[in-house]
Amino acid sequence: MKRLRAPIMRREITCSVRIWRRPHVKVGGRYRLSEGFIEVTSIRLITLAEVTPKLARRSGFLGVVDLLKVAKHGLGENVYLIDFEYHADATTSGAERSLE
Repeated sequence: MKRLRAPIMRREITCSVRIWRRPHVKVGGRYRLSEGFIEVTSIRLITLAEVTPKLARRSGFLGVVDLLKVAKHGLGENVYLIDFEYHADATTSGAERSLE
Protein backbone atom coordinates (compact mmCIF):
# COMPACT_ATOMS: atom_id res chain seq x y z
CA MET A 1 0.00 0.00 0.00
CA LYS A 2 1.34 3.36 -0.98
CA ARG A 3 0.09 5.01 2.22
CA LEU A 4 2.43 2.80 4.28
CA ARG A 5 5.62 3.75 2.43
CA ALA A 6 6.30 7.03 4.25
CA PRO A 7 5.78 5.61 7.77
CA ILE A 8 8.01 2.65 6.87
CA MET A 9 10.74 5.02 5.67
CA ARG A 10 10.36 7.01 8.93
CA ARG A 11 10.77 3.66 10.74
CA GLU A 12 7.35 4.02 12.39
CA ILE A 13 6.24 0.70 10.87
CA THR A 14 8.57 -2.25 11.40
CA CYS A 15 6.33 -5.24 10.76
CA SER A 16 3.73 -6.61 8.41
CA VAL A 17 1.08 -9.32 8.64
CA ARG A 18 0.41 -11.39 5.54
CA ILE A 19 -1.87 -14.32 4.82
CA TRP A 20 -0.21 -16.57 2.26
CA ARG A 21 -0.02 -20.24 1.32
CA ARG A 22 3.74 -20.04 1.88
CA PRO A 23 6.17 -17.21 2.71
CA HIS A 24 6.93 -14.85 -0.17
CA VAL A 25 9.92 -13.26 1.59
CA LYS A 26 12.87 -14.72 3.49
CA VAL A 27 14.84 -13.71 6.56
CA GLY A 28 17.78 -11.63 5.42
CA GLY A 29 16.01 -10.78 2.17
CA ARG A 30 16.34 -7.19 1.02
CA TYR A 31 13.56 -5.56 -0.96
CA ARG A 32 13.78 -2.12 -2.57
CA LEU A 33 11.50 0.62 -1.32
CA SER A 34 11.96 4.06 -2.85
CA GLU A 35 15.62 5.13 -2.44
CA GLY A 36 16.24 2.50 0.23
CA PHE A 37 15.26 -1.03 1.10
CA ILE A 38 13.68 -3.11 3.81
CA GLU A 39 15.53 -6.07 5.24
CA VAL A 40 13.45 -8.91 6.68
CA THR A 41 14.71 -9.68 10.19
CA SER A 42 12.22 -12.40 11.11
CA ILE A 43 9.20 -14.22 9.80
CA ARG A 44 7.01 -16.45 11.90
CA LEU A 45 3.76 -18.29 11.57
CA ILE A 46 1.11 -16.95 13.94
CA THR A 47 -2.57 -17.65 14.52
CA LEU A 48 -5.36 -15.33 13.44
CA ALA A 49 -6.13 -14.85 17.16
CA GLU A 50 -2.68 -13.27 17.56
CA VAL A 51 -3.64 -10.47 15.15
CA THR A 52 -4.66 -7.94 17.79
CA PRO A 53 -5.61 -4.27 17.52
CA LYS A 54 -2.16 -3.43 18.93
CA LEU A 55 -0.42 -5.50 16.22
CA ALA A 56 -2.64 -3.92 13.56
CA ARG A 57 -1.63 -0.42 14.70
CA ARG A 58 2.05 -1.48 14.91
CA SER A 59 1.86 -2.51 11.26
CA GLY A 60 0.25 0.76 10.16
CA PHE A 61 -3.47 -0.01 10.22
CA LEU A 62 -6.37 1.44 12.19
CA GLY A 63 -7.53 -1.96 13.38
CA VAL A 64 -7.72 -5.67 12.71
CA VAL A 65 -10.42 -5.48 10.02
CA ASP A 66 -8.44 -2.80 8.15
CA LEU A 67 -5.30 -4.97 8.32
CA LEU A 68 -7.04 -8.19 7.23
CA LYS A 69 -8.46 -6.51 4.11
CA VAL A 70 -4.87 -5.96 2.94
CA ALA A 71 -3.13 -9.00 4.48
CA LYS A 72 -4.95 -11.71 2.52
CA HIS A 73 -3.33 -12.62 -0.78
CA GLY A 74 -4.97 -15.24 -2.95
CA LEU A 75 -6.00 -18.54 -1.42
CA GLY A 76 -3.53 -18.42 1.46
CA GLU A 77 -4.55 -19.51 4.94
CA ASN A 78 -1.26 -19.22 6.83
CA VAL A 79 -0.78 -16.03 8.84
CA TYR A 80 2.78 -14.68 8.90
CA LEU A 81 4.23 -11.91 11.05
CA ILE A 82 7.14 -10.33 9.20
CA ASP A 83 9.52 -8.01 11.04
CA PHE A 84 11.81 -5.76 9.04
CA GLU A 85 14.17 -2.79 9.19
CA TYR A 86 14.24 0.07 6.73
CA HIS A 87 17.63 1.20 5.38
CA ALA A 88 17.68 4.54 3.57
CA ASP A 89 20.57 3.90 1.15
CA ALA A 90 19.91 1.29 -1.53
CA THR A 91 23.24 1.75 -3.29
CA THR A 92 24.84 -1.01 -1.23
CA SER A 93 21.70 -2.96 -0.50
CA GLY A 94 21.86 -5.92 -2.82
CA ALA A 95 18.08 -5.57 -2.82
CA GLU A 96 16.44 -8.46 -4.62
CA ARG A 97 13.35 -6.78 -5.99
CA SER A 98 11.14 -3.78 -5.58
CA LEU A 99 8.13 -3.60 -3.27
CA GLU A 100 6.72 -0.74 -5.33
